[in-house]
Amino acid sequence: MKVAVLGGTGAFGSALAARLVEAGMDVTIGSRDADRAAATAAELGSAGATNADAVAGVDLVVLAVEASAALSTTAELADAVGETPVLSVASHIRFENRAALPGDDPLSLAERAQQLLRGPVVAGLHSLGARELAAGKAGGDALVCGDDESAKAAALELAETLVTGRALDAGPLASARALEGMTAVIVNLNRRYRGHAGVQIVGL
Repeated sequence: MKVAVLGGTGAFGSALAARLVEAGMDVTIGSRDADRAAATAAELGSAGATNADAVAGVDLVVLAVEASAALSTTAELADAVGETPVLSVASHIRFENRAALPGDDPLSLAERAQQLLRGPVVAGLHSLGARELAAGKAGGDALVCGDDESAKAAALELAETLVTGRALDAGPLASARALEGMTAVIVNLNRRYRGHAGVQIVGL
């Protein structure tokens, strides 16, 4: 699979890209800064380019930029992305009284990204952390949701390379509201118990 990781110079994006390269995928690191993309790509053994160039000719675009920049980046790249499926991994969380809370918009970031793009958007990987991925496969399962079955199948194939458990279909794109909100829960757990929480689904 040929994958563009936008935000691939960041902590999560570069860790994710490292695991995908390790799994034998054809990965292009995307960044606003071509030099930064090239430097990170050289470390990982992949290609590097500006975001707009990185999305050309790939099978799947992973939107791994920071949540605050996810929608502006999506809007800027809508024409370049075209009909290519996009996997949204960001979660909008806010902090109040030292606790992480879900974002206050009724729609998920993934659903709002879908409003900006012609191609299908799927959402997933919200339970995976940068530190865990940087060290190897993350423990537990990875959850992916979306309305387009072909795009979701590609995202599940990618997700399966990142975890010690399973990549699981969590339903339609509207489920991204719950998946993104789960990030706040994991942040709170990690803070309280000083751990690196993941998710494992039992009974399936």
